[in-house]
Amino acid sequence: MKGLWLENNQLQLRTDIPNPEPSPGEALVRVLRAGICNTDLELKRGYYPYTGILGHEFVGIVEQGPEHLLNQRVVGEINAVCGYCRFCRNGQPTHCENRTVLGIVNRHGAFADYLCLPVTNLHPVPDNVTTEVATFTEPLAAALEIQQQVALGANDRVLVVGDGKLGQLVAQTIALTGCDLLVIGRHRDKLANLAARGIKTGLAEDVTDRAFDVSVECTGNPEGFAIARRALRPRGTLVLKSTYTGNLSLDASSLVVDEITLIGSRCGPFAEALQLLATEKVDVKPLIHSCYPLTEAIAAFDLAQRRGVLKVLLKMD
Repeated sequence: MKGLWLENNQLQLRTDIPNPEPSPGEALVRVLRAGICNTDLELKRGYYPYTGILGHEFVGIVEQGPEHLLNQRVVGEINAVCGYCRFCRNGQPTHCENRTVLGIVNRHGAFADYLCLPVTNLHPVPDNVTTEVATFTEPLAAALEIQQQVALGANDRVLVVGDGKLGQLVAQTIALTGCDLLVIGRHRDKLANLAARGIKTGLAEDVTDRAFDVSVECTGNPEGFAIARRALRPRGTLVLKSTYTGNLSLDASSLVVDEITLIGSRCGPFAEALQLLATEKVDVKPLIHSCYPLTEAIAAFDLAQRRGVLKVLLKMD
C-alpha cells in the first residue's frame, strides 16, 4: 500500500508498505481522509523520535472487524491501550503505560491506504456528517478536553491565545459555555471566522494583564505562552494545548507567587465531538484550506507548514 513515511526527520512517499494485519480485537480500516495537524509537523521537526507512517486525524471505512461496523464510516481514538496498567484500571486510559499511539508512538498512522486500531477505539460517523467534516473529530475532541478539566461558566473570563487550527476549535467549544471569552491571534481573516459566530476577537495588544480567570495557550510558541501567562489573575488557570519543540523558558517564581494552576491538555471525548459536528454547533468547514491526494502528500505537508495555512487534508479514496 501507499503511505507517507517519516524517518530521520525526512518524509518519503512509499508504495511498498505491506498492508497491515489487524491483531485480535482490532479492525482494518480503509482510510478515506486524514488531516495534517501541528503534531505531525512537530514530529517531522524532531519533537519525538518516531519512525513510520504519520497521521492520526482520520475517517475511514471498516473492511475487517465486527459485523456491526463492517462497511461503516468511522473515526478512531488514537491511544491503543493495554487495559491492565494502573492508569487503565483507574479510568485514565489516555495515559496507559503501555499504549501505542496512532502515527505517533509505535503504531503506523493514517497517512496511508489502511490502518489498524482496536475495535473499542472506533466510533461510527453520523450519516449527516460529511467525511471532510468528520476528519476534525480528533482535534475537536482534544478541544473539548479542556471542559473535562476546568469548569467554565458565565462568570469566568477566558482568554484563548492563537487563531490557528486548534485555537479555532478551542474557541468555538469554549464559546458554548457562555463564559466571557476573548480570542487573540495574528491573522485578521482567521479571527473573522470566529467573529462571524459572535465570538469576541482581538490582537495581543487588546489583552489586559492579570484580568482573566483562565487562559488557553494554542500557539506552541514562547510568545503565546508569555501572553497567556501574564493575562492571568492570581490563582488563575493556564491550560497548555500545544506541543513545543525544544524547551520552554518560564518564570517559575511568578507561578508560585500568583498560585497559578498549570494544566496540560490533549486527547478528549469523541462521542461529544461527533455530537457537536452532527448538530452543527461547531462549524469546521471554513477551516479546510485544501485537500490533496495521498500521492501528493509531501506537497501537502509543505503547504501545511506555511504560516497562516489552516487544515490541509489528504484524500485516499
